[in-house]
Amino acid sequence: MKFLHTSDWHLGRSFHRVNMLGAQAAFVDHLVEAVREHEVDAVLVAGDVYDRAVPPLPAVELYDRALHRLADLGVPTVMISGNHDSARRLGVGAGLIGRAGIHLRTDPAGCADPVVLADVHGDVAFYGLPYLEPALVKDTFAAEKVSHEAVLGAAMDRIRADLAGRAPGTRSVVLAHAFVTGGQASDSERDIAVGGVEAVPASVFDGVDYAALGHLHGCQTINERVRYSGSPLAYSFSETAHRKTMWLIDLGPAGEITAERIDTPVPRPLARLRGRLEDLLEDPAHTAYEDSWIEATLTDPARPEDPMARLAARFPHTLSLAFDPEGREEDGTASYAQRLKGRSDQEIAEDFVAHVRGGGSADEAERAVLRGAFEAVRAEDGRQEAGR
Repeated sequence: MKFLHTSDWHLGRSFHRVNMLGAQAAFVDHLVEAVREHEVDAVLVAGDVYDRAVPPLPAVELYDRALHRLADLGVPTVMISGNHDSARRLGVGAGLIGRAGIHLRTDPAGCADPVVLADVHGDVAFYGLPYLEPALVKDTFAAEKVSHEAVLGAAMDRIRADLAGRAPGTRSVVLAHAFVTGGQASDSERDIAVGGVEAVPASVFDGVDYAALGHLHGCQTINERVRYSGSPLAYSFSETAHRKTMWLIDLGPAGEITAERIDTPVPRPLARLRGRLEDLLEDPAHTAYEDSWIEATLTDPARPEDPMARLAARFPHTLSLAFDPEGREEDGTASYAQRLKGRSDQEIAEDFVAHVRGGGSADEAERAVLRGAFEAVRAEDGRQEAGR
């Protein structure tokens, strides 16, 4: 049986200030075409369909169009809720939608009720294990403690028990949304540590032929049978080196796994540039990045004038600008209060000027401006106090 494994669509999410809805629609187009081209038997979506519990209307409309198009293909889709989704909202109408071949699995209590599909070699049971918040589902699964490993382990025990009662030779696939030990995180995933230690061992999925994972945004293989598809689009500059793909999995008659990565459309490449402003503007080595989304870190000893506008003249898609002056030394051991102790407002302000310049202190004219500002504030405070 052949299926596409994808996850983490995050419909409704932006990339910095760029609306990604068009790119997300292009991904849906690509997904539908890949289903046709590769003649897949099922589509798996391992959570975080939306970016937030109450998604914007255009994201809901795109989701609706995606479901209709997948249903029209006559290819079953199995979809679970992730930690970004509202499980209750995503699961509304699941029974009716299931009649069209779109199987929503958002209720943890139903994790051992699989979608059973058949090919010439027999049945394949697809178990949907939505994101499990330990504090909320501990009692549901009679888990020993409040932790991700405990509740996932208890849920998988139910799945293995159901599988053991099925016909010999029944193959099995689990969709899950979790942080599995050995996976590499990026900056764009929301932490799921609330309620207990977040990482779970891959061994929790022992006994099934394939675990289709969601949550981490980089496509990665934990082991042959446990894989993350990653997000189809980049949602942070920490994903600059990611190759965005879906997994095309061929599940053999005895549970053999053949896996192929199917590239997804890239709306615009990402680049992280670092250096002095003039070097970034003049270095011919950066020509290849002029049409990329840019995260620039400037290392000039003093903050340049109007840096964003100057960068945008060469790199019109600059989205993020940070400063890390060369040679700056900071005492990371002293607290903020300790560093300010015994210093006047004037000295603190002058230190701030030196900080943003990477060490260049205020000159006499700037010190005079600062003194005048503080004196004006004190005078105004005095007038207000006298008027009470």
